[in-house]
Amino acid sequence: MELLMSAAIGILFMVGTYLILSKSLLRIVLGTSLLSHGVHLLLLTMSRLKTGAAPLLGEEAGSYVDPLPQALILTSIVISFGVTAFFFVLAYRAYQQLGTDDMEELRGRDGDE
Repeated sequence: MELLMSAAIGILFMVGTYLILSKSLLRIVLGTSLLSHGVHLLLLTMSRLKTGAAPLLGEEAGSYVDPLPQALILTSIVISFGVTAFFFVLAYRAYQQLGTDDMEELRGRDGDE
């Protein structure tokens, strides 16, 4: 199972990096979102994928799943959702103001105005 998750993480990192290196501002935002999802899967895989009982203290503590990585991933999902929403608002505002989402054209506008 870890091998399958590692392949999925590699694909998410690969596609996210490709999108970040593109010229379109919307693709860059989507690339950062994919990278954050890859990090979530990486944290989950690093905490060892195992099945067991609910994370409660009691009789057989060895079969329980550690809840700390899941709590960290949940917190990270909420933060990445907020950051992605903020990036989308910035990209939309830049498109409204400048009329383009091409990064090459956005760089060229600094000297013109």
